[in-house]
Amino acid sequence: MHYSVLIIDDEKELSEYTAKYFNMSGVTAHFVLDAKSALEFMQSNTCSLILLDINLGNDSGFELCQKIRQTTDIPIFFISARSAEDDMLLALSIGGDDYICKPYSLSVLLAKVKAELKRYESSHKNAEDNKEHISRLGDAVIDLKRATITRNGKETQLKAMEYKILVYLLRNSDRVIPKEEIFEKVWDTSFVGDVTLNVHIRHLREKIEEDAGSPRFIKTVWGVGFMLDSKGTA
Repeated sequence: MHYSVLIIDDEKELSEYTAKYFNMSGVTAHFVLDAKSALEFMQSNTCSLILLDINLGNDSGFELCQKIRQTTDIPIFFISARSAEDDMLLALSIGGDDYICKPYSLSVLLAKVKAELKRYESSHKNAEDNKEHISRLGDAVIDLKRATITRNGKETQLKAMEYKILVYLLRNSDRVIPKEEIFEKVWDTSFVGDVTLNVHIRHLREKIEEDAGSPRFIKTVWGVGFMLDSKGTA
């Protein structure tokens, strides 16, 4: 069976209430309480987005995220009472697409999830329908249909949010894009922090640039936002 959202959180009452709220709002949701149940669920069901807590009793949400990332690129939103920046950076660096601190507003969480589901399903459909799906930035070959980047013979898979950011940068290449515009157009919300965006940009640079520390293509415009330089000028 396919669900829009899988909630993985050991707080049973919160998980059950969140799933019920989502289902009443037209977003099919299922919840499990531990890593073992999550992996068993994913063997016989599918979903389009995962809400994942860091603390899962004796299990680690970080470790579970890494396992899930081995087989799927669906969006993963970490939900946690831990608000330290180190936790956020680690969550995003191992495959998370967003980080939401508890306690969260159910209405805001639902809005973020709906926007992400719409983008994820639309972007994958557009990529499949797009015949001109190959782009090149220097020696990096970007395959939008397969959501991969190949450089120096090594192919890497784009995560869901990396894919959406890169598509937006490619469509708006050679112009400065304010961070606020990226938040609104890519996340469809202003409830996103600079840390989240910066981590995804860094990961894209590591996959595209020869020297991620001195990028030729994805450039920071300090105090404003970012620009994709299609010519890769120094």
